[in-house]
Amino acid sequence: MIWLGAAATPALAEPLYQHLRLIAPAAPGGGWDQTARVMQQALQSGGIVHTSSVENIPGAAGTIGLARFVTAERGAGDVAMVSGLIMLGAIVTHRSALTLHDVTPIARLLGEYEVIVVPTTSAFRSLDELIRAFKERPESISWGGGSAGGTDQILAGLVADAVGVAPKRVNYIAFSGGGESMSAILGGQVTAGVNGLAEFAPHIAAGTVRVLGISSAERLPHFDAPTLREQGVDVELENWRSLVAPPGVSSAGRHRLETAVAAMVQSAVWREALVRYRWNDRYLVGEEFARFVDSEEARVLGILRKLGTGGTTAATLASTGPYPLVVLAGLAITALAAAAAALRAHKPATESFRAGWKAMALVAAGIVLDVVLLERAGFVIASTALFWLTARAFDPKHPARDALFAVGVSICAYLLFARALELTLPAGVLAGWM
Repeated sequence: MIWLGAAATPALAEPLYQHLRLIAPAAPGGGWDQTARVMQQALQSGGIVHTSSVENIPGAAGTIGLARFVTAERGAGDVAMVSGLIMLGAIVTHRSALTLHDVTPIARLLGEYEVIVVPTTSAFRSLDELIRAFKERPESISWGGGSAGGTDQILAGLVADAVGVAPKRVNYIAFSGGGESMSAILGGQVTAGVNGLAEFAPHIAAGTVRVLGISSAERLPHFDAPTLREQGVDVELENWRSLVAPPGVSSAGRHRLETAVAAMVQSAVWREALVRYRWNDRYLVGEEFARFVDSEEARVLGILRKLGTGGTTAATLASTGPYPLVVLAGLAITALAAAAAALRAHKPATESFRAGWKAMALVAAGIVLDVVLLERAGFVIASTALFWLTARAFDPKHPARDALFAVGVSICAYLLFARALELTLPAGVLAGWM
């Protein structure tokens, strides 16, 4: 891993941007939002930009923001998005069709260690007490943190693995934003909280949470908290955050943004923020940064596979969650019922036989298409084919009406199960719009 300090950057004669938009792909209060707002202040106060704004796009650990960024901002030269390790984990966990290879890498900005805390009212006074209870009854200990697949869940899984508990037994509760996570921790809705040091810092200072351990290799100066490693849990983990530009941005646009970031990381506001939030300076640009992202992608995939949350190259129908399997089972039963009804109808035996087999053949074709298309084209397209052919099995007279019905039901089902119930369903070719 290569860590580079910011090179000296001359003062700018005039702002590089009249207005630069910054996208934080998370709810307000979290690490990405915090980073974007510090960037906004540093860019404006340093005269690097005339004005800057921050837009929050929460959901699915940044992958919703990623999809909108790729599709809506393609080629734009006045916008950038905060990204990082958490998004890599979310891409693997949610099997996103879009990855960080679909955006333009600009720079790694900072690193931050993770902290495990409990509310001060908790019965757990030390990490050792928490680990002993965790080893006795793993599912009874709930870990609250950021989105599924992110650094917080990775740390909880690594801790489990280090103390001899199967990582798949970690009872991890994911929250979409730092504020929501903090409320659950303080309210005792989870046993322990996992998050970045900067997000916990105000509550640590206020004495509302008790720090059990930090994921750094050694104790940090001016922060009186033991590391996980010195307490017998051999784990070290550093989250990192970066900045990316949209796909299709011109070479001149990329160079302008890289110049702005180079000036920003040298600004007094940015340097002061590194100290205040205890962020580590991990500024890295160019090909070195691109290679770093590739290596991290492979590392995260390996970790999440071990934790039981990572995708595999050979995804199966079962990997998409219970809903498609329930649909297929229901339709198979429906096909058999339709065939039986046709055979019982008051028609000549030959005609009844043909009608029954035709209905079963159409539903069978729908099932086969659903299986074939589910991983490749996505849930909506696969389900549309399935529902349309099933409708045709019962009533062949209204194909257009049945097609509209199939599309509507498929979209509604996807939104209900993937967004409301957070089941993992492949979006496929529609990832940028769903």
